[in-house]
Amino acid sequence: MKCQKCEKPATFHITELEGGKHHELHFCEECAKVYLAPPVSQETESGVLASAFAQQAALGQTAEELSKVDQQACPVCGITFLEFRNSGRLGCSHDYVAFEKELEPLIANIHGETKHTGKHPVRYSEGTESLTELIRLRREMKEAIAQEDYERAGTMRDQIRRLEDQSKTTS
Repeated sequence: MKCQKCEKPATFHITELEGGKHHELHFCEECAKVYLAPPVSQETESGVLASAFAQQAALGQTAEELSKVDQQACPVCGITFLEFRNSGRLGCSHDYVAFEKELEPLIANIHGETKHTGKHPVRYSEGTESLTELIRLRREMKEAIAQEDYERAGTMRDQIRRLEDQSKTTS
C-alpha cells in the first residue's frame, strides 16, 4: 500500500473516528510524522517545542518497533506479521499464539472479548497437535534442503515418518 501524500510505501495505518464514522489513513514514516505532530508556531515556548521533538523521537522509536514486529514469523506456517497486516489474513491457528501480543488489542477491539466462547468441531479436536507438528516439520525440512543442510533434512524426514506412523496406528 502506498502513502496517501507521496508514493513511498505506507508503514503507518491510522484509523480515525469522527462523528461515529471511521476512515483510514495510510502514511509513510515522514508523512506520518508531519500528520501526527501538531504545527509549531514561532511564538511557541521552548517547553512546547521540546514536547514536539519528544513526540517525533517517540514516533521514530515506534517505527523501529513496528519494523521489528513486522519481521516476526510464525514458526509453523512461516507467515510474517507484515504479510498479515497487508492481507488481513493469518496463515494458521498458531499465528494467534505467535502474534498474541499484537493481535490481542485488535481482537478485543473487533469482538469485545479475547476468549473464544463458541463451539469447537468435535471430530477435529484430537490430533490437531500432531498435524500442526507435521506441517512445521515439513516446512523446516524444505528450508533445510534449500540451505543444503541435508543432515538436518534427514532428521526432519525421520521425525515426519514417526509422526505419520503414530497417526496411522491411532486411527
